Amino acid sequence: MSKYKFNIAFFAAALLVLFSCNSPKTEEESEEEHLGENIVELRDDQIKMAGIETGSVQLQSLSGLLKVNGNVTVAPQNIATVCIPLGGFVKNTSCMPGNSVTKGQTLAVIENQEFIDLQQNYLETKNKLAYAEAEYKRHSELYKDDVYSQKNLQQVSTEYNNLRAQMKGYEQKLEMVGIHPANLKVDNISRSVSLVSPISGVVKSVNVSIGKYVSTTDVLFEIINTDHLLLELTLFEKDADKVQKGQKIHFMINNESEQHEAVVYQAAKSISEDNTYKVYATVSSLCKNIMPGMYVKADIETSTNELTALPDEAIVNFDDKDYIFVVERNKIENGKPFTEYKMVEIVKGVSNNKMTEVKLPLNFDINSTKVVLKGAYNLLSAMKNAGEMSC
Repeated sequence: MSKYKFNIAFFAAALLVLFSCNSPKTEEESEEEHLGENIVELRDDQIKMAGIETGSVQLQSLSGLLKVNGNVTVAPQNIATVCIPLGGFVKNTSCMPGNSVTKGQTLAVIENQEFIDLQQNYLETKNKLAYAEAEYKRHSELYKDDVYSQKNLQQVSTEYNNLRAQMKGYEQKLEMVGIHPANLKVDNISRSVSLVSPISGVVKSVNVSIGKYVSTTDVLFEIINTDHLLLELTLFEKDADKVQKGQKIHFMINNESEQHEAVVYQAAKSISEDNTYKVYATVSSLCKNIMPGMYVKADIETSTNELTALPDEAIVNFDDKDYIFVVERNKIENGKPFTEYKMVEIVKGVSNNKMTEVKLPLNFDINSTKVVLKGAYNLLSAMKNAGEMSC
């Protein structure tokens, strides 16, 4: 209620000055009715000055909000840790942390004698296989004509199949180090291979330098694709039944005022030792400043129901209770029109988009009862500070 303090004080003072009586009350006037403690009355000009506007309680689709914290992250398929299947020396690299890379782009060139041996063995096996295949076909024809024995055919067949297996093995090894067997010939055997990016994204870390020997267990580069960001939110066990797939999330980062949006796509199926569990959401809005690892504050829309609701400014708080003002009646006093407003206690529910659920007293007719939508705090000030306003 602090943001209304200045306005309320000013309004109360204005009422006292504007509406105080200029002449002593007669005996007849002193016998006027006394208003109840929860009633305040205003003339038409006072109503205009107080900015009173009335309307009806509405049925609104309001979502309950669950406030949670978490971090920005990415799915495992959008993170790449780049290693080399065979060790070697770094010949060159042009990558720096923060660089954008595309899938298949060269990150570094690695040299190793084993690359030469691998290519040589592949080409030698390929030539042997060609000869063994021809021999196998020839012996098969001779076996059909009863020229060769079954034993001789089996020996040729075994050698042929062994060479095929070796050939496939070398092909797989070449593919792992980035050499395409179909393009490999005697004239283009190379001692170096290009280490390429497996995904498109941004280089997070670089752990290489020219001339450094790297092994198969060394992490050379880390790459993150930030096009598909996720939220990893931490919820308490008591809220496990409030979140489900498809619910909307509004979140902020770095104390920014701009809200971003996400949608829940999965919730964890187990509770951790600290009685919390994880909820994951996909970031659905374009957010330029969001990066993995950032801390976020989020509101999850847990439910959407048709509820009786009023604008936030229609609800006043007094003595730790919440109230609204309703039009009690219109009347004429001393030839002047007055309107009586009654203060009614309510219970606040969920709030969203400057609308708040109001739980009304029994027998409250939302169709016929006029409620003060604007100027409610001015009415509260008039009732508590200005006393009876009529003259």
